[in-house]
Amino acid sequence: MVRGRREPGPGARGQGSGTAARGRAFPGARFPGQSGYTLIEVIVAFAVLGLALMLLLGTLSNGTRQVRWAADSGRAALHAQSLLDELGIELPLQPGQQDGSFEDGRYRWTLAIAPHVETGVDPDTLDGSSFAPLQPVDPFAPQLLEVALAVEWGEGGPRERLQLHTLRLRTTDAGAGALP
Repeated sequence: MVRGRREPGPGARGQGSGTAARGRAFPGARFPGQSGYTLIEVIVAFAVLGLALMLLLGTLSNGTRQVRWAADSGRAALHAQSLLDELGIELPLQPGQQDGSFEDGRYRWTLAIAPHVETGVDPDTLDGSSFAPLQPVDPFAPQLLEVALAVEWGEGGPRERLQLHTLRLRTTDAGAGALP
């Protein structure tokens, strides 16, 4: 060994694993035989993964909300059908307004019944330009009633409301006032 001169060791460039020289050269530079990812690649991969998870969770959350809305509106439709089926049997079929609730107030309903007023052509004018309400001739004739049912749930917003309109025929008992 010569004095003042060093022999290159296993950590010098071009020999061995090159770990000592890597730290001083270019950070992030790759040397032959080196494998792995740089820090920036890992950060970008996590950012893309986070964005994908955020979109996936948003889609699942929206899907869950739509399933819940469909279930609520389906139950509201079943309650409305039950209420319309009871009309004239358990609920009186007479003009007026009633309200109530189902499932301890979760679904609220309002029922409005009014005589149906149909307009027709005035027989005095043949061109049909004038309309007059048609009146029943027989007081004991069946009466047509308009039924409007509104069922609300939640806060009662536009997507939390079901409105049904139908017509029902009410027959009057002709012999109700007659003597036996």
